[in-house]
Amino acid sequence: MAEDRMMRHENEVSEAVVLAAIAVHRALGPGLLESAYEGCLAHELVASGLVVERQKLLPIRHRGALIDNGYRVELLVED
Repeated sequence: MAEDRMMRHENEVSEAVVLAAIAVHRALGPGLLESAYEGCLAHELVASGLVVERQKLLPIRHRGALIDNGYRVELLVED
């Protein structure tokens, strides 16, 4: 049953992200820099009560070494 709760939570978070993205795009329209949309989307998500991390580094392993800045996640929502 914990799996069902997690799936429900993931669906709720996904829905909130999509709705917030639509709201931001409707308010700002097309043509802005990605960073502008990212900041506004993060603001919308936090205002709706979600935990958001911006520009989070995601390490990768390469030949036994941990590379700290392998990837950069623009928005990490609810971990």
